[in-house]
Amino acid sequence: MTAFNQEQPTQIHEDEDGISMMDTFLTLAKHKKKILFYPVAFGVVGLIISLILPNVYKANTKILPPQQSQSTASAMLSQLGGLAGGAGAALGIKSPNDLYIALLKSRALTDKLIQRFDLQKRYEAKFLDATRLRLDANSTIASGKDGLISIDFDDKDPKIAAAIANAYVEELTLLTSKFALTEASQRRVFYEKQLELTKDKMISAETALSSGIDSKGMMSVDAQSKAVLETVAHLRANISAKQIQLKAMQAFVTPSNNEYKRANQELLGMQNELAKLENGSASNAVAKTEAVTASNEVASNSGKPLETGTSNIQLLRDVKYYQMLYEMLSKQYEVARLDEAKDIPLIQVLDKAIEPERKFKPQRALITLAAAFFGFILALVAAFVSEAMNQPKTTEQAEKWRQLKAYLRFS
Repeated sequence: MTAFNQEQPTQIHEDEDGISMMDTFLTLAKHKKKILFYPVAFGVVGLIISLILPNVYKANTKILPPQQSQSTASAMLSQLGGLAGGAGAALGIKSPNDLYIALLKSRALTDKLIQRFDLQKRYEAKFLDATRLRLDANSTIASGKDGLISIDFDDKDPKIAAAIANAYVEELTLLTSKFALTEASQRRVFYEKQLELTKDKMISAETALSSGIDSKGMMSVDAQSKAVLETVAHLRANISAKQIQLKAMQAFVTPSNNEYKRANQELLGMQNELAKLENGSASNAVAKTEAVTASNEVASNSGKPLETGTSNIQLLRDVKYYQMLYEMLSKQYEVARLDEAKDIPLIQVLDKAIEPERKFKPQRALITLAAAFFGFILALVAAFVSEAMNQPKTTEQAEKWRQLKAYLRFS
């Protein structure tokens, strides 16, 4: 008797499972038309919708960002100093690749693309913000484990897709060149300004000398005096060029820097040499030159005053000085310009985007299957809900249904 009682719950449980499974099969058999019709109907609708959707093509280009230590990315990251870790993490910048991706997604670059391809009209967007969002939605920019940055762009026109993908790289190159704030760039700008100032002063000195000769006549300078003038002018030009060089170095190094110290010592040596020349034999030679020039001019132009030779000698000194200074600054400018060319970030294109031959989307087969599967699930839900609604209810269940309907009312 005890054994019979122990086996009875198991038998009852199996009977309940059998009844539950049988009820499921009965429900499916009862609603078989619905279960077959819904997937077919939804699949056909999905196929029609996929056929209506236009073809979209995807173009891809891959670039290798600059890897050299003086690239824009490393320079910008190094400028963060001790805050590089915290600030970089806050901005989401963990590597130079992340910085270039940020530049590719920046408003400055995207606005260039919008203007270049007239995307606001192409997307029929009323506002520029909507155009940016549409452009961002059609663009996929990511960095791979191989260190390459991949740029994907989707468009209905395969030619436009390839053109915009390549334009991303072109605009990035222009943007990085514009913001390449390297030491060589700043030195080049500094020397360029100094060169322009020296050029203007040299032209003014040459014009003044020409006017002096026209109004006061030619002057005669012997070989010794000419050599002294050129030596003094050369020293003065070297001193000015070295002072400009030190001023340019102050933006990047401290006075304790070895190169700065060496340049400063060279400047002091040239200043001492110039002082000796001006206070020693050079002064006598210059005085002799002025006397000879004045005598020649008095002899040829008896009506001219004695100060004529002195004035022209001073003008000649200035011309020689500015000519030599301009030549030295030109050399420094060319060196800085060559250094800048080396420091400009070089973005290498590994795979240039070409016109895609096959569409990327819509995937019509996938859309049709997804719609059919959705119809099948909906049919199953509808079948079991309909069966549950038609089942006889107890008094307690009927009361709960009544309360639920009452709670769902808004009035």
